[in-house]
Amino acid sequence: MFRWEIVQAVTEQRVFGIVRAAGPGEAVAAAEAVLDAGLRAVEVALTTPHALTAVARLTEQRPGALVGAGTVLDAAAARAAVESGARFLVSPNLHPEVIRAGHRYGVPVFPGVSTPTEIVRALEEGADAVKIFPASAVSPSWLRDVRAALPQVPAIPTGGVTIDNAPEWIAAGAVACGMGSALTSGGAEAAGRRVAALLARLAQEVQR
Repeated sequence: MFRWEIVQAVTEQRVFGIVRAAGPGEAVAAAEAVLDAGLRAVEVALTTPHALTAVARLTEQRPGALVGAGTVLDAAAARAAVESGARFLVSPNLHPEVIRAGHRYGVPVFPGVSTPTEIVRALEEGADAVKIFPASAVSPSWLRDVRAALPQVPAIPTGGVTIDNAPEWIAAGAVACGMGSALTSGGAEAAGRRVAALLARLAQEVQR
């Protein structure tokens, strides 16, 4: 797939899961829970010990899923993630070398930004979308105001997005939301219920 096709696939459902766990086994289990519930994309944060083991295992066991790596802080981590099978890369900050490394291997990169200045710089550096982080520090109305001036911004709020406010972010113009414990915690059954409910709500929002 081309980079733009991967971006479309990751954002198609308007949400992807973010997994942080105590180890690769727990990360794989949490990722499989949301994938089984109907999500197509999930990010494994590199703050998870041996996270790349989880990325590689998920890539092998779930060839139809879009498995990405998060908390990618430098070019070395970006390359290692891609070599482990990551289909997209996410960062909490804006590091041009991460963008270049991802693009070198045909993988889209979503760097973290928190101001209009950082958003514009990320786009100039070639970001495929921008991660609004932490989303809890701003609001859907903030994104709506930013997009009034920068309507071309493919924004993905992450960090503090909840089941309740995710539809508000989409209504404000976000292309998708990244969601961690609010979506993935509590075991497979609880995560499955939340995923199903959220996907239904987001589908209604998109149809409006």
